[in-house]
Amino acid sequence: MDSSTHSALQASVSALRSSMHLLDSSISILDAGVSDYPRLAKVLQTTRHFELISAPTLQAAQTTLLSELQPEFSSLLSRTETYLDKLARREESLIAKAELQEGRLSRTSGGARKIADARPAVGAGGGGNGNLSKMEELKVQQLRQKKERLSYAVSRLELQAGQRERQLRKSMAAL
Repeated sequence: MDSSTHSALQASVSALRSSMHLLDSSISILDAGVSDYPRLAKVLQTTRHFELISAPTLQAAQTTLLSELQPEFSSLLSRTETYLDKLARREESLIAKAELQEGRLSRTSGGARKIADARPAVGAGGGGNGNLSKMEELKVQQLRQKKERLSYAVSRLELQAGQRERQLRKSMAAL
């Protein structure tokens, strides 16, 4: 082999090595630039936050939503009205009960005074024979108590009848 061929081959090999080195350098630069590509693709990906839709599509969606929600609202309103009516009836019942108790207390305290006031009058000689015997006095007292109980029962029944009448009127008005 000739030295000129040898030096030409050597120059070729050194040029090839230099090209390979340059190519390796280019590959590492490209690799560094492209290695972050998936992240960049995700970052640069466009995202639509708002979409424009046509007016008929919007109206159809509103109609669908209204048709789904309307029965629920109606149901909730009727349940609320029923509950409020129940509370109003309960309030009326409690008021009537309070009136009844108030009437009972006033009659009890008034009845005790009436009996206390009536005793001396009977004992003083309201009857034809002057003094009543102990047995007759006891019987008169029992009859007065029975009268008070019956009077109280009648007034209680009247109050209950009034209360039921109000409830009936209210239920008829609701229909």
